[in-house]
Amino acid sequence: MTDPQVIRLFAKYNQETNIKMNGIIKLLTDEEWDRGLGGYFKSVRAICSHLYISDYNWAKRFKNIRDYSALNDNYLSNTYGFDNLLFSSKEEYIIHRAKLDTIITAFINEVTPEDLEKNLKFINYHGKEINKNAGGLLLHMFNHETHHRGMISVYLEILGKDNDVYSLMNYVQ
Repeated sequence: MTDPQVIRLFAKYNQETNIKMNGIIKLLTDEEWDRGLGGYFKSVRAICSHLYISDYNWAKRFKNIRDYSALNDNYLSNTYGFDNLLFSSKEEYIIHRAKLDTIITAFINEVTPEDLEKNLKFINYHGKEINKNAGGLLLHMFNHETHHRGMISVYLEILGKDNDVYSLMNYVQ
């Protein structure tokens, strides 16, 4: 469905943008990290937890396409549901986010054009079996990250934190 170069661009953008975003998040007070701000995900912590769990679960699902060395990491042995609220501290989140982004980027560097044409079969969090194009699902995963970083950006603005660091334009050659 797509070209490995496009997927690699999104992987690089997402990893580096997460680093920039986390540079701002680490400056939050503990109260700001957990403050209820009125959205579906009540706090920066809640959105970060959701985003991490989503990406973690996607990484585990993509193991079903073929054997990728980057996805054989024991780090991916946990099971998280979307009702989990992870990371009691922003420092813990930043460490785990960096590890997961490293795994995802390494995995993306192994993806071939043939992999992107395959279908990925998995059970979603509603218990429904899904069978869709892997390339399209990778784009979905990265788009989901971008969407939630936008939500985090709004919360950071509410908290008075300058955070205009998210443009994909910075990564286009």
